[in-house]
Amino acid sequence: MAVKHELEIVISPSGEIQLKVKGVAGEGCLELTKALEEELGLVVEREKTSEYYQAAVDVEENVSVGED
Repeated sequence: MAVKHELEIVISPSGEIQLKVKGVAGEGCLELTKALEEELGLVVEREKTSEYYQAAVDVEENVSVGED
């Protein structure tokens, strides 16, 4: 089952950009937005949601194809 990550980008009329990450627990949200932040410029404020403080879950999927 795929894990859904959502990234919302809001650009105000004044040019201020907000990045909102949903569906990512722990510090993974910072990795998800790192490249965008580097390209867009100075990070003025960072607000951590409750998801940030949740333990990140590593998901490993194994698929086996059996022979009949």
